[in-house]
Amino acid sequence: MNIQTEPYLQQVKRWPASGRHILAQFDADTVVVYQAYRPAIGRFAAQEQRFGGDFSLNRMSWIKPNFLWMMYRSGWGTKEGQETTLAVRLRREAFDEILKRAVHSSHVPEIYASPEDWEARLAESQVRLQWDPDHDPRGGKQDRRAIQLGLAGDVLRRYADDWIMSIEDISGFVAEQRAHTQPHAFANLVTPREAVYPINTPEIVKIIGIDRE
Repeated sequence: MNIQTEPYLQQVKRWPASGRHILAQFDADTVVVYQAYRPAIGRFAAQEQRFGGDFSLNRMSWIKPNFLWMMYRSGWGTKEGQETTLAVRLRREAFDEILKRAVHSSHVPEIYASPEDWEARLAESQVRLQWDPDHDPRGGKQDRRAIQLGLAGDVLRRYADDWIMSIEDISGFVAEQRAHTQPHAFANLVTPREAVYPINTPEIVKIIGIDRE
């Protein structure tokens, strides 16, 4: 597996306890996001290193940089239609472009001038942004918020065709770690190594409403 991992209990000590933060695995050039699909889509993507087959460019596709939020959403790979977990490595400039284009799924008064202004932007946007409660490994809700991004239209096409560096099926890893998701077993739980993703562009900070540490 090409994902760097670290014991969960070591990582959680570093993560912000509250606020809106993008937790992700990244380096100077790339950032990892997660998606979960039914096996036919996920296996095709990992084998061919591209999305195709039953994958549709005509419906919104959601990406999540936070591994544990993906695990909460997919039930650690047990929910129907989400059995195959993919780690998708994107170009960082592409991820930043996605953030720059994002519009919140609901009206945020401190970001949009009015509900009408938000509705107009939402109608034109090809990227949806949601801040949801983050969750611990057993699914317990946290004060910290996790981001997910819905891609559609030309942005989704560019994601599928141009921005992806690699796609890895990590379903085996997910299944192994699923056995350690109860509090008494957290000492044995290993998760992808994540840190707060740095955003130094004031425009993007304002657009997504991120909190500074």
